[in-house]
Amino acid sequence: MVSRSNLKWLSLIVLVIQNASTIILLRYVRTAPGDMFFSTTAIVCQEFIKMIVATLCIYAESKDFGDFISVFDQQIWNNKMDSIKTGIPALLYTIQNNLIYLAISNLDAAVFQVTSQVKILTTALFTVILLNRSLKFTQWISLFVLFVGISIIQIQNVKSGGDDAQKNALFGLVCVIMACVLSGLAGVYFEKILKNSKTSIWVRNIQLGLFGTLFALITSFSNDWENIQEKGFFFGYTSLVWVNILVQSGGGLLVAVVIKYADNILKGFATSAAIVLSCIASWYLFNTIIDFMFGFGTLLVVVSVFLYSYSPKSAASSSSSTNSLLPLKSPSVSSQLPSAQETQSGPKFVRREPSLVASQIIDEDGYELVKYQPVGRSDIQYTSETNNRPS
Repeated sequence: MVSRSNLKWLSLIVLVIQNASTIILLRYVRTAPGDMFFSTTAIVCQEFIKMIVATLCIYAESKDFGDFISVFDQQIWNNKMDSIKTGIPALLYTIQNNLIYLAISNLDAAVFQVTSQVKILTTALFTVILLNRSLKFTQWISLFVLFVGISIIQIQNVKSGGDDAQKNALFGLVCVIMACVLSGLAGVYFEKILKNSKTSIWVRNIQLGLFGTLFALITSFSNDWENIQEKGFFFGYTSLVWVNILVQSGGGLLVAVVIKYADNILKGFATSAAIVLSCIASWYLFNTIIDFMFGFGTLLVVVSVFLYSYSPKSAASSSSSTNSLLPLKSPSVSSQLPSAQETQSGPKFVRREPSLVASQIIDEDGYELVKYQPVGRSDIQYTSETNNRPS
């Protein structure tokens, strides 16, 4: 049987390969010689495949076919208003996917991979605005480092080419930034929907895929209807194009599964490793020039990704996690002490009004707690939060 430690490392490898191969494949199929496929039809296929995979996951979790049908009947058909809510992130994701195809067609794979990490910044900002969460000081520092690193890379990228190359680089930059903004907004909005509902993640992915397929079809027919009529819906599709579609559609679901065994630090490390791997692959496959400034900017981005995911555990929080802390809404102690002759794990305690010693500790999430402990009693302690924990 595979140990959890081995599963963590397997998750790391899968995440690195998925993150790196997504961009490399996408860049390759958009620049390969031969007939070029319509990106709008590829997005239709991606969304449809997501919906099919999520449907199969629900069927696998169902007891029988009747139970499978009842999930659709109760959570989708008879809950239309709740399903319509997913139409907003589905529309945002559809626009984002179209922008990604435009961006990758005008930027090197390495430049795109590094620049796309702007989604960390946009997601963090929307998390603060929409979910009322607070960021740690180290996370704000990491976002600043991220901005500096990407700015260095983009300035170097724009200056390195001629007039046409500069126009392409600026257009690609605008597309990738817009895609990151939509990605952050859609992701945070989708998270908010999930938290305020008991609907399963697979049902939500079916809803996303359903609306995403609809919006992608509208986009495809409005932009490429004449070409599709003349050449066909699957014009220019090769085996690598289908592999790219499968990787794009299954990437999010794959990450959702493997992240169960990987913590935030491992996820950040995987993203950083994928950036480095993409740069090496881009240099080898697409002759991307990796100079000092590009390397320095990439290093800053890698550091920022790792720093944003890193959450150190202090010695105080580590020791406090081994004790039984009782969260109280107020530090009132007399009403919380064990009553006379009350048994707790064997020993009997006599209720008294002891002198208390207050000390400040930091929990694993970085929030301040005040610990109240009776003098001479190391086996009893009470805690009260000094600042509100974000929802």
